[in-house]
Amino acid sequence: MPFQNNVLAGASAQGGYQITNSLRFRASNNGYLSRTAGASPTNDKIFTWSGWVKLGRSATTDLDYGVLFTGYTGNSDSGYGALRIRNSELYLGGWATAWKGSTALFRDPSAWYHIVMAIDTTQATASNRIKLYVNGSQLTAFGSFNSDPSQNSTMGFNNASSTQRIGLDAPSSSSYNFDGYLANVYFIDGQALTPSSFGQTDATTGVWVPKKYTGTYGTNGFFLEFKDATSTTTIGYDTSGNSNNFTTSGISVTSGVTFDQMTDTPTNNYSIFDAISPVGSASSIGTLAAANLTFDHSAANYAQRFGSFAVASGKWYFEYTITTFSSGFGLAFGIGKTADYPSGTGVPGSWTGCVGYGEFGDSYLRPITEAAGVSNTSGVASTDFLVNDIIMIAFDVGAGKFWMGKNGTWFDSGNPAAGTNEKQTFTANINWRPWCVTYGSSAAQNVVNFGQRAFAYTPPSGFKALNTANLSVPTIKKPSLYMDATLRTGTGATASVSSLGFQPDLVWIKSRSAATNHNLFDSARGVQKGLGSNLQSGQYTDANSLTAFNTNGYSLGSDASSRGVNINTNTYVDWAWKEGAACGLDVVTFAGTGAAQAVNHNLGVTPEFIIMRVSDDVPARTWPCWHKNLTSASYYIALEGAAAETLDTTMFNGTSPTSTQFTAGSYNSVLTRNTIAYVWAGVSGFSKFDRYVGNASSDGPFVWCGFRPRWIMIKDATAANLEWRIYDTVRETFNEMGGGLEAGDASAENYATSVRAIDALSNGFKIRVSSSGLNGSGVTFVFAAFAEAPFKYARAR
Repeated sequence: MPFQNNVLAGASAQGGYQITNSLRFRASNNGYLSRTAGASPTNDKIFTWSGWVKLGRSATTDLDYGVLFTGYTGNSDSGYGALRIRNSELYLGGWATAWKGSTALFRDPSAWYHIVMAIDTTQATASNRIKLYVNGSQLTAFGSFNSDPSQNSTMGFNNASSTQRIGLDAPSSSSYNFDGYLANVYFIDGQALTPSSFGQTDATTGVWVPKKYTGTYGTNGFFLEFKDATSTTTIGYDTSGNSNNFTTSGISVTSGVTFDQMTDTPTNNYSIFDAISPVGSASSIGTLAAANLTFDHSAANYAQRFGSFAVASGKWYFEYTITTFSSGFGLAFGIGKTADYPSGTGVPGSWTGCVGYGEFGDSYLRPITEAAGVSNTSGVASTDFLVNDIIMIAFDVGAGKFWMGKNGTWFDSGNPAAGTNEKQTFTANINWRPWCVTYGSSAAQNVVNFGQRAFAYTPPSGFKALNTANLSVPTIKKPSLYMDATLRTGTGATASVSSLGFQPDLVWIKSRSAATNHNLFDSARGVQKGLGSNLQSGQYTDANSLTAFNTNGYSLGSDASSRGVNINTNTYVDWAWKEGAACGLDVVTFAGTGAAQAVNHNLGVTPEFIIMRVSDDVPARTWPCWHKNLTSASYYIALEGAAAETLDTTMFNGTSPTSTQFTAGSYNSVLTRNTIAYVWAGVSGFSKFDRYVGNASSDGPFVWCGFRPRWIMIKDATAANLEWRIYDTVRETFNEMGGGLEAGDASAENYATSVRAIDALSNGFKIRVSSSGLNGSGVTFVFAAFAEAPFKYARAR
């Protein structure tokens, strides 16, 4: 019988108010809700819609996610309104007029958004009549669609006897279907509310979370919790007390792969098929459907997909149901490394970096191993895949063990609960995520279940569903207590930044509006001592630069020398870090000896990224960086300039760092001179230092970080196309991000369309351009990234 319990589902990732259910809308099944509003609304000109939204459908093939809410009484702007995701914009349209289309793009399918539409056409100021919010923040930037309705007009949503729909346009029977999940859908008749009526910022994590609405609803108001799956009637019940119930269409509460009531919610987010990782050419990516739980493919090539979660520890269980498959074609299931995008054709050697089993045109399940890929050796005889088979997968990341079974029986007497008779082994304690492959000129389809509906079989004892409640609690729950970015305007007089949640040990300052130098200050060298990352000159001392490190920020002087720290009317971005082993940063200063030397650090783990500089006034001296993903410790890459990695053992002496020391080569150990080193190690859920390989496609690499980034710095390591480019979410609060600043360039911000290149996402970042500087074919790019929120708590962006 289907199995699900609270232990498997996990305790919620966030305390306080909990949402227990969502409703899945399958565009492929034309799923939607509908009702006819009352004849006497409280106020047809003032109302609020609020809902939590998780997007489905493949973002690489279809950016129109469809209608969230619509109302219709006639073919006019006063008789029709639709709130929807249109080409990744949040869009509000009338019958003839497109009212609003955000410049912000919403195409993160791995977590939840909170969307609020507040309408009050009685407002005298036209720009106050429509207000749109995402995750608690008001959208104020709109593109070519930016109009306002006439004062005291109606908009169709709350007209007398309006046809109200969720998930489908009105009056159409099949237009703009929404594909995804909705939870806690409110409609408030007679009030234009702010998001604070439905959500709040969690003090522990700094993340926007739901809260229960406690106000009144008005005549046409409703609250949809999707709690009662007794029937397709009860799933649409309004629980506000108004009994403004919705009729369902294309929604199923029959157990199995079509069951649409989910436990995937804003307070416990579940894995789905990943819609944003590049997985091959356009003919081989397959199609995602049913809110990214169904994977279809019907071409004579191989297509693959990953899960949206990656895990580096723990024991996990999930299931696939084969719904369409023809013998003689290919199908494989397992797990894959996040560090690679494996490829193959089903022949021996294909799909290295993955672990699992596949059928490739015969009646055997062939093993797929991490090192060798598909094996020539028959794996499980006479156990070919059949339609309606339920494939069971269990994997223990800590032990590096993998089990597979089907229809309630584990292959070869496997016993995941006991940890015995595993089918495969793999590298333990690194990030792995669910993976599958299909092949066939006739349709092949499978449906994944990560636990958001009841499992068909009881998971092994100790194995959990892939949801955020079951992810490990991060060491750093609120990253802004250890790293943050702030905006300010220069005063040309003494000033203080007091908005940080910590006393910084490293502050990096750059003017956005003017071509002035980068300025780096740190607690090891002391105040008033600056270095320019774009300069090869040494340290300067200026009493009017950074004058103090304070418990909640830092103080600045008048910048009388125009260093670029506090020039009057210049706009600035400041990036700040706290030092400590817990947050993975050690700021180290040491005296040169004239020869290579080992230098102690206090991280307690092996560093992954080091920025070093002889800080005393030595001319023409570069900023050598060591990164764990360079070719070897004999290479360095400069912080200033566009040069690729360079072979030079005088920088780091060809010696890899250890958990206690790093080595400064003779270049960085100048006799009688002091050297500063910023030494970083990755902290799960807070910082990551890694690499990706470019594919020269606008569907560029997705980089799993395990967090929603606050700050990203990227450099092409094996080519010389671009300097280190810096992105942060304080300058660009929504996607798509352009960066606009480079570590080795004094220029002001540049947001030319050609450099808008990255989406920061709930679990990492996605390259969105084909340009060589960020996505050259086969080029290795190294990066440093710091978190805004760990993925366990993150909202979609």
